[in-house]
Amino acid sequence: MVSAMTMIERYDASTVSALAERMHQVLVENGLIALPTESFYGLAVDPFNEQALAKLWQVKGRSKGKPVLVLIGEGSQLNPFVRNIPPAATVLMNAFWPGPLTIVFPAALGLSDAVTTGTHSVGIRFSAWQPLCELLRRVGPVTGTSANREGMPPPTTAIEVRHYFGDALDLIVDAGSTPGGRPSTVIDVQGPIRIIRDGAIDREDIVAQLAAHGFPLDPDSE
Repeated sequence: MVSAMTMIERYDASTVSALAERMHQVLVENGLIALPTESFYGLAVDPFNEQALAKLWQVKGRSKGKPVLVLIGEGSQLNPFVRNIPPAATVLMNAFWPGPLTIVFPAALGLSDAVTTGTHSVGIRFSAWQPLCELLRRVGPVTGTSANREGMPPPTTAIEVRHYFGDALDLIVDAGSTPGGRPSTVIDVQGPIRIIRDGAIDREDIVAQLAAHGFPLDPDSE
């Protein structure tokens, strides 16, 4: 069983294997982890674990209808989540992954509604931040919604995460302050290609990459 009191464990490259093992134990026991990313801390659960996903929704107070993105630590972890990889997605993956780009794919059949919220799509990000990648390569994909209560600013430190959630989490991985700044850019490659959130990767760079391969951006894209 996971602890009734939140554990805070410091990330250290020399002990990453032991930390990954601790994370794995928490995840298989339906636990909830706060992880640092290249921008903010995020809330991580096993995206295939219905009990853990329900806990995530309850703890975060997330509004119904908002899908939960998934973080991967290497390209091979993508396949279980997607029904197919549209050609435009391949262009964007080659240009911007690993990096702060969340790509919205057609979701694999059977992926939980707690992840897709009935949209039949899933947002995936392959982070370039080395500590996160090192952990996810060992532990596997996890959810990556920001580690804040709904409507509150996303946190950049483990202390802020603890302030938000108290002992509602099972483990906080402390890697010091994260950079904050702009969140990941989010782009939907299903049908007309749309930027649905501007972020760390400039729109102009995305448009240029797509145009170079013959893919136009939807003119109505936000």
